[in-house]
Amino acid sequence: MKILAIGRNYAKHIEELNNERPDEPVVFSKPETAILKNNAAFYHPDFSNDIHHEVEILVKICKVGKNIDEKFAHKYYEEIGIGVDFTARDLQSKAKAKGLPWDLAKGFNGSAPISNFVSKSKYDLSNLNFSLKKDGEDV
Repeated sequence: MKILAIGRNYAKHIEELNNERPDEPVVFSKPETAILKNNAAFYHPDFSNDIHHEVEILVKICKVGKNIDEKFAHKYYEEIGIGVDFTARDLQSKAKAKGLPWDLAKGFNGSAPISNFVSKSKYDLSNLNFSLKKDGEDV
């Protein structure tokens, strides 16, 4: 499984991190070794002192396409899920300051816990509600 992720796509998060709003999507990837399934435990990596997390909607692409018009995008996925994007912000900040890629900050082992995928037909995709609890508390 290949994970392609879109960065800087939430206005509040852009503001929170004092980032520039991009004209085009910021795309990054996570390797298969980043994926955690079946509620496997996340272990804080020893190479970072500043791990952040974000809850994300996942879209499982089901057919090949290229330069898909937005009005046809819904035909390229059938299932959705929930995931967590863990980021080593200290490593990311160092890389960004030097104009280097974020791979180590975003793609470390276990940095992408994911749920099972479910049919998108079960949900109103324009009104999805989800949250994250850490030790039983909303975060």
